[in-house]
Amino acid sequence: MEERLGLWWHQGLTRWTQRRHPHAAVKLKDHVRELGLLFRALGGAHGLSIDGAENKHHGAYRSWMQRMAGGHDKADLAWLDHQALRLPVVLDLYPDPVLNRMLYRWLTALSAVSPTVGSWIQNNQMGVRILLEHYPGLSHDYQRLLQAELSRRPHPAQLPAEAAHREHTLRKALLDPGSQNELLSGKYRHEPMWLWLSPNANVLMPNLNNSPDDNAASAPLQTAPQKDHKRRQAQDDMLPERADGLLIFRPESIFSWTEYLRVEHETQENNDDDLAKAADDLDHLSISRDKQQVSRRLQMRFDKSFSSNSEVPTTSTLKIDEWDYRSQSLLHDHCQIILQPAHAVDSSELPEHLLPKRKKIQQLLAQLRFEQQRLHQQEDGDIDIDVCIRQRSETTLDPSRWYQQQRRKQRDITCLLLADLSLSTEASIHDDLRIIDIIRDSLFLFGESLHELQDRFALYGFSSKQRHHVLLQELKSFSSPYDGLVRSRIGKITPSLYTRMGPALRYASSLLAKERSSERLLLLLTDGKPNDSDYYEGRYGLEDTRHAVQEARKLGLRPFAITIDQNGEDYLPHLFGQHGFTILRRLADLPQWLPRFYAQMTRGI
Repeated sequence: MEERLGLWWHQGLTRWTQRRHPHAAVKLKDHVRELGLLFRALGGAHGLSIDGAENKHHGAYRSWMQRMAGGHDKADLAWLDHQALRLPVVLDLYPDPVLNRMLYRWLTALSAVSPTVGSWIQNNQMGVRILLEHYPGLSHDYQRLLQAELSRRPHPAQLPAEAAHREHTLRKALLDPGSQNELLSGKYRHEPMWLWLSPNANVLMPNLNNSPDDNAASAPLQTAPQKDHKRRQAQDDMLPERADGLLIFRPESIFSWTEYLRVEHETQENNDDDLAKAADDLDHLSISRDKQQVSRRLQMRFDKSFSSNSEVPTTSTLKIDEWDYRSQSLLHDHCQIILQPAHAVDSSELPEHLLPKRKKIQQLLAQLRFEQQRLHQQEDGDIDIDVCIRQRSETTLDPSRWYQQQRRKQRDITCLLLADLSLSTEASIHDDLRIIDIIRDSLFLFGESLHELQDRFALYGFSSKQRHHVLLQELKSFSSPYDGLVRSRIGKITPSLYTRMGPALRYASSLLAKERSSERLLLLLTDGKPNDSDYYEGRYGLEDTRHAVQEARKLGLRPFAITIDQNGEDYLPHLFGQHGFTILRRLADLPQWLPRFYAQMTRGI
């Protein structure tokens, strides 16, 4: 009875103090693409992505009923940093879903035009004025959002004197953008301003005066089935020892989350949303390695510090450049390429489960291999009827060139396939199949296909651990034959480390540029964005990869990306152009699809 009364009391307070409207909720993930287009159309940086914002303490005044009900002390306000535009994962502020969608668009537009030279209140007012003056079509939306926001904000008469003064200032700034220059500080912060960008977001901006090796990183957990789209603060730590035994206190006496939580059997009783809600209660997450399995997992994106004591190789076979978008300069010899020939002492055959697929692909490629081309205006051969007809009206035509011949088309193509072998490919598709297994089968069938076509090709895999360790695995070079040793090397590839894509592309481009073929194709096979355990995460990696692709085109190469990342349309057009990539919707189709795709790409060459 005591628990039931407490539950009724809590539910009543929550309903009384609730200023959200779950029935009108709008989710960010359903609008990322259109918001990205809007952001870039209004002048936002192309390399920035759109991610979920983290709940942060806003520090505003709360009534005694709000304090009794708990919560109401955090807000996932929109903010912008050098990597991404952060927007609330869910918007349910207003009772009309149309208004919530409208707020997503407004915040996106504001982030694209707001200056960064003044104070928070000045920048947001200036951004609003720019939008209203240059894009009059947004005026109607702003007026509707303004009325909805003013109606949900606390009335100044209900607030303490200091908080009431700040609320008056903010209301004037909303009604007349540009009229207020400063916001007085006090014991409490102002009520969260949802129509503006956040003033106190924990922005991880790089120190442009230091080396790019500053230890700021984002490490996504790659294999979790449940995704949490917010970005959270985390730090590496040691896992505490577990001592089993009797508890000498009642567990219900613990009223807060502890710093460490070893979730085992209890997770079987948790709902999917419980894990993300538990993370919301912690300002910082301490993470460590644990070999034990749990029944439920949560994929999160972390901003965490990276240890500078990590072991990295001190030597490499080659140094290569990297593009720093922050200084708009090419950092010469900044990365170290470690070329590792994939050693194989034994020869192997194609795995048995791929033999039927190889037979079907060979039948398809046989037509391409023996494809005929017609040569006109030849001195001998079959009579060319078209030429004879034209000869009646064109007296300048040479009568000795009335013939045509059919010859086997000579393919003058060289291809280098660069496969992403980062740790993310360890993720499982289902119980018995991983991404790396699909990539391995794809390399097998791709090699068999190009060997059948007699095209000149090379196969490489890559991974990385910061700029000093960009590992290139040579599965097959241009000069080596495709044989059982190559198959053995492909069969032994394993996932490791991260995806420093730009340096790997530059090295592959340098190899391919030495070839003399009329068509030189650089294929990139990957499962996600470029990333690494240092500053390379986010926009830096995207801009470096984009610059590497542009360098490849200047060398006369044809770079093309093949990805299984279903969110690839958010960033691949910026990296490879609108027609420089393709997204495979079904990963299991990749092995037999890749040779067919190559045949289609090169049929008219």
